[in-house]
Amino acid sequence: MPYPVGSYREAWASYPVLVRQYRPEHNGGIVLSQIPPAADVWLCWLCDAGHVFVATPDEQRHRPGRERRRSSWCPECSELAVPRALPMRPPMAPAAVVRAQAAGMPRQDSGAPAQGSGAPGPAGAAPGQAGAARSPGGAVPAAPSPPPRRRRASSTGLPSTTPRAEATHVARPDRASPPERASPRDRASRPTGASRPTRASRPTRASRPVCDKTPAVPTGTPFVSACAPKPASAVEAELRAELTARLEFEPGLNAVRVGRPFFDHVEVWPDIVLSELRVAIEYDSTGRHGLEHVGHRETADRRKDAALRAAGWEVVRLRTGKLPPLGPHDLQLSGLTRQTVPLLLDELRAIRGPLLVDAYLRR
Repeated sequence: MPYPVGSYREAWASYPVLVRQYRPEHNGGIVLSQIPPAADVWLCWLCDAGHVFVATPDEQRHRPGRERRRSSWCPECSELAVPRALPMRPPMAPAAVVRAQAAGMPRQDSGAPAQGSGAPGPAGAAPGQAGAARSPGGAVPAAPSPPPRRRRASSTGLPSTTPRAEATHVARPDRASPPERASPRDRASRPTGASRPTRASRPTRASRPVCDKTPAVPTGTPFVSACAPKPASAVEAELRAELTARLEFEPGLNAVRVGRPFFDHVEVWPDIVLSELRVAIEYDSTGRHGLEHVGHRETADRRKDAALRAAGWEVVRLRTGKLPPLGPHDLQLSGLTRQTVPLLLDELRAIRGPLLVDAYLRR
C-alpha cells in the first residue's frame, strides 16, 4: 500500500527535475510524494525529449555524474549525447608488397588505358600499371588474362588455396596481439617466490598520487591555491561584496589545508574563507539543470564539511532551492536577499561569540 499523499514531499523538493519527469498516469495513479526516495521499486519516468524509461528512485537521484547537462537525468539522452567513434578502415598492405605484386604483372609497350579501367595512360600511370594499346582501326584488343595464382605447398603436401596477396599481408604494427596464456611447462618453470599479479596489487583511488602544488603548511592553514577554480557564480560574487562591506577579513584566500586527501588534493576550496574566524561559507543552489548539490554531489559536500571540521574550521552553508541543511549551522534561504548577510552575521556570532565577531565589523 502506498503512503499517504504528501508524506515525502519535502524529501523530493530538492529534485525539481525528477518531480517534472515523474508521471502518475504511468505509475497507476500514485503520486511522487507517496514514494520514499530510498524505495526499491520500479517506476516509469518521462524525460523532456519524450523517452519513457524505468528506474528506481535511488538510481534517478544518483544518476548524474560529472556531466553538467540537462540530458544526464535520462539514460537514453545520455547515451545519445556520447560521441561515437568512427569505424576504422581495413589495414592496407605495405608499399613494398604492392610494388612487388606490380612488378610481377605483364606490361605492354604503349597505348591508352583499356575500357572500363580508371587507370591513367603511360604519362600518368602508376608503377606496374599497364595500358591497353589501340589497333590501327580504332578497336581495342581484349585485355590479357591474368596469370594463374601461385599456390604454395602446405605442411600436408597439398597445395594451399591462399592467394599470394593474402599470404604476404603484414599486420599493422600499432595493433597489439592478444596476450598468450602460459603453458603448463612455463608455469612449472616459474620461480617459487614469483606469483601472478592479483587484483589487490592494482592501483586504487586511495593509492593515487595527490597534487604536489599544495604548500607545506600546517593543517587548517588558509592560503591562495593555484589549483582552485575561478569563481563562476554571479551570486557568489555579490554575496562576497556584501559581506566585505559589513565585515573585515583578509581577501584573496581561497583554500584551506586539510589532513586527508580530498579528490586528489590535500586542500579544499570554500566559496568564502574567513581566516580570522576560521569559518568557511558555502552558497548552494540546485543550478540551472537541477544537478548541483544533489545525489553524489551532496555526498561530496558532506565529505568536504567533515574535512574542514577535522582541521578546526566550521562551515556555514546557505542552502537555496529547497535544499535540506547538512550541518548544524546551515541556513535555508529563498535566495540572496537583504536579510541574507544579517542572518549570516547572527550565525557567526552563534559559532564564535558576539565579542569576537563584532570586533571585525566595519564602523
